[in-house]
Amino acid sequence: MKILWKGLGTSLMMVGITIGQTLWGGTWGVYPAAAAQPLQTMSDFAVHPAKESILLGLQKGFIWKYPDGRFYPDKQIVQSQFVASLVAIRGVKETAPVPELPVGHWAKGTYERAQKAGILADVKIDPNKLLTKEEVAQLVFNAWKPYRGVKMKGYTHTGALITWGWMDPAPAGQPKFREDLPVSRGDAAKILAYLWKDKWQLELGAKWAEEFHRSLKSTNGTLTGEVPKGDNLLYLNVKVYTKDGKVFGYENNEKFRFPLSSVKEISFIAINKIDSSNAALYFYTQFPKLTRENKTIQFSRP
Repeated sequence: MKILWKGLGTSLMMVGITIGQTLWGGTWGVYPAAAAQPLQTMSDFAVHPAKESILLGLQKGFIWKYPDGRFYPDKQIVQSQFVASLVAIRGVKETAPVPELPVGHWAKGTYERAQKAGILADVKIDPNKLLTKEEVAQLVFNAWKPYRGVKMKGYTHTGALITWGWMDPAPAGQPKFREDLPVSRGDAAKILAYLWKDKWQLELGAKWAEEFHRSLKSTNGTLTGEVPKGDNLLYLNVKVYTKDGKVFGYENNEKFRFPLSSVKEISFIAINKIDSSNAALYFYTQFPKLTRENKTIQFSRP
């Protein structure tokens, strides 16, 4: 399920927006949430394995440098930094009370947004806590529950996220799912890049699924529809299953027409062209109502 997109650049301008007083740079630099950042200084991550993810995060505004202009990719990430990034990616604006943090606490604004989004479920609030793989993975699954559901049963959060492909396993010679290992800022940037890209593709998939849904018409015993033109990222495909056991496939920008009485089922799928990850999957089984069921791939299904 790894998403390996490239070429996602954006204009690199500094926008002075803050969310609460959470600090990506630790306890000594206010971050500009959801703001693209200048990249003049990348000397401390220019040859780092997480370079591309760090660049994406800085450009898209969901990770931040320290006030001295350095990223410190090998420094262990703290809870407030990772929570701030999840809030930025989710685009959370509403808040819910976080009584664990007093009024005026530098992290309170961001933690209240995280609370509203469910990111802090079953998490002990400690903004300065150095995070392990299990703690990071739990926050990821909390944040991504609205998009991909719950983690696979029988796995720790770490094991489930590694199996999904969004966290690196332990170094060779160690147990693959070591939950106690520290997570560096570079490691976190790689995980957060997967989340940003996945949210983007899910939103695109939902957009094209809605356009296809609007095209479906049942008129005078005839069912018609049109596959959206789509974009350069997603391959769109519609299959019409007829009652006599035949399957008819249609791709981007193609139309179809069937006697309504002959149709058993219709599927719509949007697939990432680069890595074949699933951005949308819907099924229609009730005619002429044209109601649909969302079967977009989840972390785990009951």
